[in-house]
Amino acid sequence: MTPELTYLTYAVILLIAHALIQATFSDLSKGLGWALGPQDEHRDQPPVAARIQRALKNYLETLPAFIALALMLAVTELGTETTALGAALWFWARVAYIPAYASGLPLVRSIAWFASLAGLALMIVPLL
Repeated sequence: MTPELTYLTYAVILLIAHALIQATFSDLSKGLGWALGPQDEHRDQPPVAARIQRALKNYLETLPAFIALALMLAVTELGTETTALGAALWFWARVAYIPAYASGLPLVRSIAWFASLAGLALMIVPLL
């Protein structure tokens, strides 16, 4: 399996973990009764839970691009050490993005986000 496809596997694992983290923070902040019910009633959540929810939404916005690039590189056999580095950079930046966003520290989240985009850019180059 190519490094890009390996990181695609890791990306799916991260998606599952991220969704579980988000659901846990969100549901715990709203109460167990609400979490186990139909959740019809809107309840506000604390800032950390809201940040984790926004981080998950952002992950879901960039994940399709990573999936497409990893698959295109595998199918075309154009993967290189640089594209493998790009996949690794994208993945680890996305891992770092979760606590960076949850912490609320200025600039840290943005650095992780830009690093993930740099990883995607490294993956695009041989496909152009």
